[in-house]
This record gives sequence, C-alpha cells and structure tokens, in this order.
Amino acid sequence: MMKTSLLIVTVLGICFASSALCAEELDGARTKTNAPKDSKTKTNDKSAKADDKTPDTNVKQKPIPPLERPSYEPGQVRIKDLADVQGVRGNQLFGYGLIVGLEGTGDGQLSLFTVQSTMNMLRKLGTTLNITPQQLQLKNVAAVMVTADLPAFARKGAKIDVTVSSIGDAKSLQGGVLLQTPLLAANGDVYAAAQGAVSIGGLNISAGGASIQKNFVNVGRIPKGAYVEQDVETNLSENGIVQLTLRDPDFTTASRIADELRKRSYIAQATDPGSVKIGVPQEQAKDLIHFLAEVEAVTVTPDVQARIIINERTGTVVVGGNVRLGPGTISHGSISIKIDNTPIVVPPAPFSNAPGIVIPQNSVEVREEKAKFAPIPTTKTVEQMVSTLSRLGLTPRDLIAVLQAMHRAGMITAQLEVQ
Repeated sequence: MMKTSLLIVTVLGICFASSALCAEELDGARTKTNAPKDSKTKTNDKSAKADDKTPDTNVKQKPIPPLERPSYEPGQVRIKDLADVQGVRGNQLFGYGLIVGLEGTGDGQLSLFTVQSTMNMLRKLGTTLNITPQQLQLKNVAAVMVTADLPAFARKGAKIDVTVSSIGDAKSLQGGVLLQTPLLAANGDVYAAAQGAVSIGGLNISAGGASIQKNFVNVGRIPKGAYVEQDVETNLSENGIVQLTLRDPDFTTASRIADELRKRSYIAQATDPGSVKIGVPQEQAKDLIHFLAEVEAVTVTPDVQARIIINERTGTVVVGGNVRLGPGTISHGSISIKIDNTPIVVPPAPFSNAPGIVIPQNSVEVREEKAKFAPIPTTKTVEQMVSTLSRLGLTPRDLIAVLQAMHRAGMITAQLEVQ
C-alpha cells in the first residue's frame, strides 16, 4: 500500500513539472511571436502621429506658380491678323432662279421675263401650254437673282449660305421657296446649286388700304441653302515658296515681318510693301499646313500711318495714335445774326370803311461772341492733343473746321481724310 501511494505521488510530480515546462515554453513562444508585432505597432503609431501633425499656419508656404500663357508685348499683332497667304481666297457665285409659293405677292404681268421663265421651266418638265404669255397669270411666282460666296477650300458636298433678291415687281418674298438654281462663277462653270425656303426676317401686311412693313421684304437668305458641286483647287506654295499678302501694304510693316521671320531661322524677304516671300524647308514641305500655322503665330509690331478721319455728315472725328501737333495758335469764334419782324396794326377811324394799316417793325441784331484764343504746344501723344483741343470747348463740327484749318497751316503731321 505504501509503495502504491509513493508511485502515485511520483507520477503527479512528473506531470506538474511537465505542465510547468510546457507553460513556460508556451509563454516564451508567445513572447517571441508578439515582439515584432509590438514593434511594428509602435512604428505605425509613430508614423500615424507624424501624419496626424497639422501644418503650422504661421509658416509661409510657397505660392503655386501660375500656368504659362503666351504673352504679347503692347502693340504686337500676329501675322495671321496682318496678312493672308496668297491663293487663299473665296469666289463669288450668282444665278437666276424662281421663287414659288408666294401669297399673291409675286411679279405682275409687266415682268415678262418671269412669265417666260415659268413657261420654259414647265416645257422642260413635259407640260405643253397652248396659251400666250399674256394669258398666264402668275401672282405666286417671283424672279430673283441668287448670290453666294464660295469660301476657300470648300469641298464637294459642303453647304453655303445664299442670298435671293427680287428683280421684278414682287411685293414680298415672304413664305416663298426657291427652286433649284445653278450658281455660276466668273468663268461660267457651275460650282453650286441652291434650293430651299426663303427667310426674309421681316413682314409686309396690307388690308383696307393700310399697310405695315418691317425690314426689307424683297431680299432674303437661305442658310446653308446651296450644295458645293465642284472643288476649288488652291495652291499654297509655288516652287517651294509661300507668299504673304498684306491687307494694308506698308514698307515698314513688310520689313518687320521679314525680320521677325528671319530671327526664327525662316528664309523670308519683303519683295514689295504688300508681299513677303517665305522659303519652305524641305523637311516641312510635306506638312505645309503645320508650317503655315507656325508662321501665322509669329507676332509683329505693325506700323500705322498717321491719319485723321473726318465725317462731316455725322460729325465723327477719329484720330490715329501716330498723329502729332506742331506749335501754333488757334482763335475760334462765331457770329450770330437775328432778324425779327413784329408788325403793328393801326385800326381805321370810327364810322369809316377804310381798312386798317399794317406798319412793319423790323429789327436786326448782330451778336459776335468773344473769340477763344489758345496757344497749341508741341504734343507727342494723342492724349496730349485731345487735352489741348478740349480746352477750347469746341463742338464736333467746330472741331472739324479747326482740324482742317490746322492741317492747311501745317500744324498737323498726318493725312487728313474727309468722308
């Protein structure tokens, strides 16, 4: 019995010892596996704290630079706005046609060409009429001329606007429809065909002898009313040379354009005040459109002739920026004459049949205003010139007279153009 109890105690001790060792090993393993996790957590906490730091508002931040945009110096203009490429031009087209569907406002019997055109059209369509032109009553038809501008590089199938104008005695083209009309160029070839409803943008109403008219009712437009039937070939370069044509020929402007192009390694030469020739490099000859786009983007400071435009009908005066005044003196005044007629009637004597007597009383008054006398110094800018002339208190018509006199006296160094 004693041996059995000792054996049980020994076994229990071994079990307790082994369980303790297992617990220690398990705790060690847990400690080993959790150590790196704790370190990572600490590092993540540090980074989170670093991220959570708000920026100090007292610290000056660097401003964000603005987007770069092309800037032009004052007075500079693109070549695109000064010149055109030779060969890039439109063409004028015209044709004769008929407008139908009018509400009794078409051509009358006196417009024989309308009657003849209608009869010819009906014959071509297979209709045979055994009547005379005088028997044909056409109140809903009007003969018109159709005009259009064919733009450069217009291709077959493109649409262009047309304008229709009455050539007979039609009262209005309102509500009419243009029949198919071929449009011819100066060489006689057909380049477009027009057809469609006419828009006049006005009205003409009459009833009971009274009429109301707004805008012009004998001229209308057909937006996109014509189809282009032929392509217009355009040669942008000839023998590797592109020529620019200035819209306002000027020696200085043409020379500046050539200089600016040469600064950008282009081969350019001003041949006359109205044209500049540019050589196309061989590597850009195949992409001529891109080459011309680069040339048009070059900026130049154009030179403008000193000029004053005067319109005596409206009293408008336009002074260019290069106009200068020379020294001199101006005196401006006016004389007004007033004539009054106040007749006096003398009644006849009592109990007499004599008529009354009218005695005229005429008075003439001459008033001469004091002349305004002002010295004119030499001015260098338009603002100085305007300020100097404003001191005289001139009206627009007085200013026109003063400018003309100053130009004849040699005080204005500009071209005076009177319209």
